[in-house]
Amino acid sequence: MARATDTGAGQHSFFSRLLQRMHVDPPLLAGIGTVLVLGAFVLYSATGGRLDPLWGQAAKIGVAALIMLAVAQVEPVWLRRASPWLFATGLVMLALVLVRGEIGGGAQRWLDIGVRFQPSELMKLAVPAMLAWLLHDRALPPSLLMIGGLLTLIALPVGMIALQPDLGTAILIGLTGATVIFLAGISLRFVFFSGALTLAAMPLLWYFMRPYQKQRVLTLLDPEQDPLGAGYHIIQSKIAIGSGGGFGKGWLNGSQGQLEFLPERSTDFIFAVIGEEFGFFGVSILLLLYLMIVARGFYIAAAAQDTFSRLLAGAISFTFFFYIFVNTAMVTGLVPVVGVPLPLVSAGGTSMVTLLAGFGILMSIQTHRKLLPR
Repeated sequence: MARATDTGAGQHSFFSRLLQRMHVDPPLLAGIGTVLVLGAFVLYSATGGRLDPLWGQAAKIGVAALIMLAVAQVEPVWLRRASPWLFATGLVMLALVLVRGEIGGGAQRWLDIGVRFQPSELMKLAVPAMLAWLLHDRALPPSLLMIGGLLTLIALPVGMIALQPDLGTAILIGLTGATVIFLAGISLRFVFFSGALTLAAMPLLWYFMRPYQKQRVLTLLDPEQDPLGAGYHIIQSKIAIGSGGGFGKGWLNGSQGQLEFLPERSTDFIFAVIGEEFGFFGVSILLLLYLMIVARGFYIAAAAQDTFSRLLAGAISFTFFFYIFVNTAMVTGLVPVVGVPLPLVSAGGTSMVTLLAGFGILMSIQTHRKLLPR
């Protein structure tokens, strides 16, 4: 009995040392892995029980996981030094997209350099890293002049992405950049003033919005005005979620998803599949797992030992939260429909790489911490 216990303890110790050498954070990895496994079950159902999309998603997860592990090996000091180069590279790629990017679904968002990808995804990490780099050696909270400069840096990629057009990603990147400024310690008075200024600018924003973007806002207010057109997505999504009840109809038994009434059910609207097949219980479990991942990210940010790491880790954690909030609010009809996937669950390659690369940064910050002298 003692030998069995010793063997088990030895295996656990070996596994712990292996994770430590690989610079992996076990709680964060456990949360990510659990959501990915649950996401695979949902994706299999959302695609009608076909294996090909599932194997494709597994391949994308494998590539993204390798990138996460590679990023986790890089010390935060090197991440900091690379930040301005990453930001500059992202701006150049966004400019190339506007000039010669590939068009798909009415939007010009992709570059093809042997691998087809969206440079806007890179900016979800490059923008907060750049802002954190600028604030690293400066006194906090930042001055009004410094805040103005930071907002200008945020506006550059946000404006270029909005021109593609990709308003959802532009808003996410804008929120991520604003999060870095907020975490830098600006006063609540400035936050409220900025919020009031944003609300006041809404009529101007409405003037510059494209017709289909305006239609999304109008559809949010009254989906029934065009039930077979602009309002179809959100109406079918609400039907699917509402019909799930407390415990759902069961895996592979959702009528809206299996009978293909629900559009984009493997990507942007996959949350509705979860609601229909697993009900309130399944949705609550998923949101609890998401909460655990976000909480771990905030813990890593709070324990970070320098300003750059603290701001970047906090911004990445908030970005993950924004992903969750925007997608679930969109699918339940609380915000207009925008192209934001459900993180770690929706089918997709570029967004998966971005998310896991961000988690790799969190792991790097956590596992490269030095013991400070007392």
